[in-house]
Amino acid sequence: MIVNQNVVIAGRAVGKDFPPFIIAEMSGNHNRSLDRALELVDAAAASGAHALKLQTYTADTMTLDLDEGEFHISDPQSLWKDTSLYQLYQVAHTPWEWHEPIFDRCREKGMICFSTPFDGTAVDFLEDLDVPCYKIASFENTDLPLIRKVAATGRPMILSTGMASVAELDETVRAARQWGCKDLILLKCTSTYPASPEHTNILTIPHLRELFGCQVGLSDHTLGVGVSVASVALGATVIEKHFTLRRADGGVDAAFSLEPDEMRNLVEETERAWQALGTVNYGPTMQEMKSLVFRRSLYVVRDMKAGDVFSPDNVRSIRPGNGLAPKFIDVVIGRSAAVDLKRGTALQWAHLAGCW
Repeated sequence: MIVNQNVVIAGRAVGKDFPPFIIAEMSGNHNRSLDRALELVDAAAASGAHALKLQTYTADTMTLDLDEGEFHISDPQSLWKDTSLYQLYQVAHTPWEWHEPIFDRCREKGMICFSTPFDGTAVDFLEDLDVPCYKIASFENTDLPLIRKVAATGRPMILSTGMASVAELDETVRAARQWGCKDLILLKCTSTYPASPEHTNILTIPHLRELFGCQVGLSDHTLGVGVSVASVALGATVIEKHFTLRRADGGVDAAFSLEPDEMRNLVEETERAWQALGTVNYGPTMQEMKSLVFRRSLYVVRDMKAGDVFSPDNVRSIRPGNGLAPKFIDVVIGRSAAVDLKRGTALQWAHLAGCW
């Protein structure tokens, strides 16, 4: 399948020929403060991230105001245990009236700003803000009515693949393309918070690219930047990481979010990984040509007179590399010198009697 080489988001090309597109996910790390949200924008821009992503929903568009049964988070391992879904989303959501000032601050800082809509009303709202692209969260990747509505906008779609089977992804990708999405990016994602490296399975990245013929990246919920850097070596062209000012400040996503210095490190190290990919190459590069002289080669290590016989005592493989290659040592040993040779002479065929 032919892979789309580039996707353009707000004038920035995303693809294998460009450094990885780094998305700082604000999520609920604004901690219910617009001032903090704007500070997060400033910090993300200073770190070198290319985009900042919001989430657009309200508690009422996400779930019911119930704190019982399946609406109560009872998993003892959950970061959000002993609360209800509704209460979590009340705390975590970004008020819709904040979106415009956050978008404006991103533009001032030269960053791309976009969002994850969680229902049709969020899509309509974001369309009014002229959002440059959309992100679909893992938990919504089987919500085909939402997929179709986003696809119909004609804007690029970034879709997390967490929990989805190949059959479900095929259905989703087909729906997106049938309803007008020409620029699709899939993100390998493990929908646990935090995620562990051993359950991240980034070898799926090239397989996704082959299956669906689109750009593929990583939505990374692991701690640190190692998994993200490794994903670039497998062809990831987009990296999304949750972002906070200080994990110590707390917040719904703080525990698995990067701080500004870590985000800067992510930007730098993923770009280094991308630069290192290069092409399939053997033999010396142009930059290595000067290093060839430091290979080993055959040198005369004792003064010799014409007619003296070459032996391990007077010829050795040493650096630098101006003499015959070491592989010819067995040819040289036992032959006679054609001329007088000083210690430190790089051995050449003309120095062997009978060779010329």
